[in-house]
Amino acid sequence: MHSPALLPTPEATFDWGRMLASSLQKGAVIALCGHLGAGKTQATKGIVSGLGSRVDVTSPTFTLVHEYLDGSVPVFHFDFYRMDRPEQVLTVGWDDFLDEPGVVIVEWADLFPDLLPEHTRWFHFTSLPNGERRVMEGTSAQP
Repeated sequence: MHSPALLPTPEATFDWGRMLASSLQKGAVIALCGHLGAGKTQATKGIVSGLGSRVDVTSPTFTLVHEYLDGSVPVFHFDFYRMDRPEQVLTVGWDDFLDEPGVVIVEWADLFPDLLPEHTRWFHFTSLPNGERRVMEGTSAQP
């Protein structure tokens, strides 16, 4: 486990995502966990930007997955928030996306941790009382 990063602004959260992107390779799976408003989508915007995409990233809450194909590697951005059962995720071809030569980012990944491969990198976001965000890397869905 790495020490936590304190992110004082949305821009800092974006920049954190861009930094993370520099360490990612094809096949990476990134799990982003935390309550509503904790910074998961802002971090995703930074990751996608850091991988060279110019797409306006939004959370795929109602579509389950957005694909960003204009960067250095394809990015598949999932949001499990509105899913009730793992079968709902599987019906969109989840396993096929994991086999793609790209990067998979999952918001609310802790809702169905058993769907994530062993090599997943887990990040836990927390909003602090002063408005900052804290992000910690973990080894599972549990912070």
